[in-house]
Amino acid sequence: QVQLVESGGGLVQAGDSLRLSCAASGRTFSAYAMGWFRQAPGKEREFVGAISWSIGTTAYADSVKGRFTISRNNAENTVYLQMNNLKPEDTAVYYCAAGNVGVGVVGTTPAAYAYWGQGTQVTVSS
Repeated sequence: QVQLVESGGGLVQAGDSLRLSCAASGRTFSAYAMGWFRQAPGKEREFVGAISWSIGTTAYADSVKGRFTISRNNAENTVYLQMNNLKPEDTAVYYCAAGNVGVGVVGTTPAAYAYWGQGTQVTVSS
């Protein structure tokens, strides 16, 4: 059973930075992609970015390109989402997800991911 535990959320001001972590356990992840999604009140869950465990392929939503960076520590089975220059519209619950999509592949839709963390709140004040 895959378990994902997010941490690092909080309340910050516009322009600040935060780093979210996602600790994964329960299996080997070489053929998995790790995704970050977010959901604001009244809105659908949206793709933020993703990384493949095997070769580090990344993908980002246009709204976060140049501001957010995903990285991984294979030895510790942990994925990070570094968020810089945060904006009020980044306010949401952020979820980490894992999906067996194939070596070097990332998915950009929730349907590609079978396992989800509990979410961590990020609030950006103006």
